[in-house]
Order: sequence, then C-alpha cells, then structure tokens
Amino acid sequence: MDYIVVFITTPSEDEAAKIAKTLVEEKLAGCVNIVKNVRSIYSWQGNIEDETEVLMIVKTRNELFEELANRVNSIHSYTVPEIIGMKITKGSESYLKWIEEVTWR
Repeated sequence: MDYIVVFITTPSEDEAAKIAKTLVEEKLAGCVNIVKNVRSIYSWQGNIEDETEVLMIVKTRNELFEELANRVNSIHSYTVPEIIGMKITKGSESYLKWIEEVTWR
C-alpha cells in the first residue's frame, strides 16, 4: 500500500478546520495537522502576493488522492487551491497501518 502526505493551504484556520473535518469524516484522510501563520509569497494574476495562510498536512493513501483533491476543490474558497501530494517513503509500521484502517472505504 502506498501512503502520501498532502499539503493544502487555506486563507484561514476556520476554513482549514472545515476541510480537515470533511476529509476525516469522509475517510479520505486519517489525520490532518493545521499549522497557522505560514507566510506565502507567490505570483498570482501578474502580481507578487505576500499573504499569511494556514497549512494543512494531510496523511492518506495514494489511491485516494484524486478523490481527495476533487473534494477539496469542491469546498475550498481559492480558485486554484494548492493540493500537492508527496509519497511517504518511510514511516512507522503501526502508524501506516492505522492510516490504512481509518481510510478504508
């Protein structure tokens, strides 16, 4: 089984919590960490933006990525939300087994 960490940014902690609860309730994620006060500098529509955002760190299975991304896109306030999945190459066996158990659909 392949496991991934997905990074998602939001404009507020409330929006991050809403998305996180949805993903966990719908078994698309085992756990979501919410990190406040992330400074993001990026190019958007020809301008350089400098904003404070909230970073979500989502733990899930690779096979759920497309469904997770579609669900996030359906409830996220950004036109183009950051949804980036990275493979977990190492992890404790018990933690990875737990992710599998709580995301099994």
